[in-house]
Amino acid sequence: MASVDTLETNTAFALEHQAGFPILADPSKEMSAAYGVMNAMGVDNRWTYYIDATGTIVKIDKEISPAAAGEVLTQTMKELGFPIK
Repeated sequence: MASVDTLETNTAFALEHQAGFPILADPSKEMSAAYGVMNAMGVDNRWTYYIDATGTIVKIDKEISPAAAGEVLTQTMKELGFPIK
């Protein structure tokens, strides 16, 4: 997961929600611009990029429902053959 928030904001979010995964900070918005996720308001669209072990983007999900995102993420990772712990 990545956002344009600061490392401190992302760390607080991860602690609050007990995230079991890293949250990357992109306050310069350089990575967001490179992936094309920056919207007109200067924040990231909620897109999910599935990137395999070789660094290849194997799927982009642009239809994200925050309420179901975790469930959809897990199911899609299984369908794509990603290891799930």
